[in-house]
This record gives sequence, structure tokens and C-alpha cells, in this order.
Amino acid sequence: MCTRYFLSKSNPELKSIIEDVIASPLSRRFINIGKPIKIEGEIRPTDVVPVLAPNPRGEKKVFPMKWGYKSIHKDGKLLLNARSETASVKPTFKYDWLNHRCIIPASYYYEWAHIQGNDGTIKVGDRYMIQPAGEVVTWLCGLYHIEDNIPTFVILTREPGSEVAEIHDRMPLILPTSLTSEWIRLGADPGEIIKEAITDVDKEKG
Repeated sequence: MCTRYFLSKSNPELKSIIEDVIASPLSRRFINIGKPIKIEGEIRPTDVVPVLAPNPRGEKKVFPMKWGYKSIHKDGKLLLNARSETASVKPTFKYDWLNHRCIIPASYYYEWAHIQGNDGTIKVGDRYMIQPAGEVVTWLCGLYHIEDNIPTFVILTREPGSEVAEIHDRMPLILPTSLTSEWIRLGADPGEIIKEAITDVDKEKG
């Protein structure tokens, strides 16, 4: 968790973001290595997608980024998520927590119900589409850095609100629109900003 989300290019609030990522000079670099920008549909790990982050002047801009940090472990698995409770002290994330924060725009994210059997094993149940209550855009909080000369990101997670807790023990860190610029601002205190994270969500099977 979170390992899937959905992006709709027909969403009016995402239209300009998608247009900007298509026009980004960085998009050509990804296309040259065989990673075209994904601007709609179900988003999966290693996809290259639009992400909001500051440019060198500190202005909020749209950049294409690849989902997943390379693991420092021998298993080579990608790191897709980072716990917001510990990102500030984990060697892999602590610099990015202070200096490289980003926002990943989504229409909604997917989660699968986790059901504990009588023997203690966890089984995967129905898939749900989840987004902030009454909203049409889900602003996912993330961290980013540069690997092999391209930007990559992870999505931050937290303990779930009551709606999500019914199906899973974690949820993405989601902010209201009004705090997206503050989240990526260099010098802002991420520990204070996450106190305003959204936990009131709508969910339906999908």
C-alpha cells in the first residue's frame, strides 16, 4: 500500500497538469529510455507520471517522475512507499523529507481489503476506489530524488482514518488543495503540515 492509483485526463482539475507534463523538456529524456509518460488510466510502480515539485527557483512546477526508489537491499525490490512517522529519521528518506517533497495528483487510489483468517493469515479481498470525501482530486504526498539522472518518487503513508481502517491498516498521506504548495515549499515543516492530512474519504468497490 499504496501500489495503485488512477489518473483521469478528462478531469478538469488535472487538465493543465497533464498538459504541462507533456510539454516538459524532461519528458523527452524518459521517452528516449523507453519510458513514455502515463497521463491516464491505472498507474502502477515504475510508471512515469506527472508530479508537482519545486523548480530551482522554488516555484511549483509539473515534472515527469518514475514511481519507485531503488532498494539498498540485495533483493532489489523497489521502494514504493515511505512511512510518514519515520521518514524523517530513516537514512533512505530523511534528506528528501526535509528537501525533496512532492505532490502526486490522482483521481483516486486503489486499496484491497485485507482479511485476517482464524489461523492469523492475511487474505486479500475486494478492491476499493478511495478519494477524499466530496472531492474529485486526490493529492498524494511524496518524496523524490534523482537516480541515474532521472527523478523518482515514493508515496508517504500513515495510519488510516476510520473508513480505510475497515479494510487496511495503512493509507496514503493526502492533503487538501490549499496545502499542496506549502508541502513542497523548501523550508516548510512537513511534520506540522501532515497534522492537516485528510482521513475522511469516500470508498466504493471497484
